[in-house]
Amino acid sequence: MSSSPPQSGPARPAAAVNAEIRALLERTRRQLSDVERLEYEQLLREYADAVRAEVVEAA
Repeated sequence: MSSSPPQSGPARPAAAVNAEIRALLERTRRQLSDVERLEYEQLLREYADAVRAEVVEAA
């Protein structure tokens, strides 16, 4: 599981979150456990937030 809790400050860049998602999936190479699935879902939410923030910032 990720050692870094969700941050209340500035979001991480989408690319950084995407890299963590890829690393999680590469590391498991099988069906995710319940704990891994929760981490994956949290990362997906964080990624979506980061993408939205980057779109707003670019506008």
